[in-house]
Amino acid sequence: MDPRSEVLLRQAELFNGPLLLAGLPADDLLSHFPDAHGWSWHAGEHALLAARFTQRCHLGTQPAEREFHSAVLFLPKSRELTEYLLNALAARLNGRELFLVGEKRAGIERAAKQLAAFGQARKLDSARHCQLWQVRVEHAPAAPNLHSLAQRYELQLADGPLSVLSLPGVFSHGRLDVGSALLLEHLDGLPSGHILDFGCGAGVLGAALKRRYPDSQITLLDVDAFAVESSRLTLAANGLEAEVISGDGIDAAPTGLSAILSNPPFHQGVHTHYQATEHLLRQAARHLAKQGELRLVANSFLKYPPLIEQHLGTCHTLIDAKGFRIYRANKS
Repeated sequence: MDPRSEVLLRQAELFNGPLLLAGLPADDLLSHFPDAHGWSWHAGEHALLAARFTQRCHLGTQPAEREFHSAVLFLPKSRELTEYLLNALAARLNGRELFLVGEKRAGIERAAKQLAAFGQARKLDSARHCQLWQVRVEHAPAAPNLHSLAQRYELQLADGPLSVLSLPGVFSHGRLDVGSALLLEHLDGLPSGHILDFGCGAGVLGAALKRRYPDSQITLLDVDAFAVESSRLTLAANGLEAEVISGDGIDAAPTGLSAILSNPPFHQGVHTHYQATEHLLRQAARHLAKQGELRLVANSFLKYPPLIEQHLGTCHTLIDAKGFRIYRANKS
């Protein structure tokens, strides 16, 4: 059981009636609250919850239309995303209870200050290195317009400017990260056909690929619903069309791909996770056509080449710069 869930269970008497658990972990918590429903924006956690709790969890960037009398937000990493989520929940809880739970090292005490906009917040519990806060919503905000919160910036690429729109919580929100910038400079020579942008984030690589290779089918894939929506906004802003899908890792990707490109993330919340990228390297061959190419950028300290060579083929380093390396390998 997630320690944040354990803190809620210590105060279980507070959570009677229709309850929304927003950003809940994929554990057993829903079994303890029969009138509760979940809202997730992580496709992997949603899939695990949906398999166990049929019709009791919603995936998306906004809460479902289902009525709830109180809500708990599990603190996300991003302050901007926290603000959006709190407002989205408080807008539907006028005169009712809104709770915030999170780990101390994730900044729960700082985040709890954001509750003051709705009423008098108070700390209810502190245990398992977590805290639980509560506020009765006395000043309900208007429901936030998510698209209005998108940060827009423009990239000057060799084939012209590219507009990028990123929503709160999306990787490298409002700016281009070093790894993606490096990969954007090395998109030449990709095989034609069906190309996947794995872990698409705000859609920077996918949009650039569609413009560079207009006759190729481009698919963008991300586990995060806010990234999926950001990618759709970025494509639309540039007059481009491509498939954008939500899924948990490479297993959700199409097969028969001519190429997979990725600037794979290795952080989830305050924790470091390499599993998604390592799973990509192990399974890429199953999704690539013969002679299909894997091209990815990664921090130079990450030991990916042996894994690439074990499961795909000879690994070539295209460039080593700014603390990053671009690796390329072809399926034999």
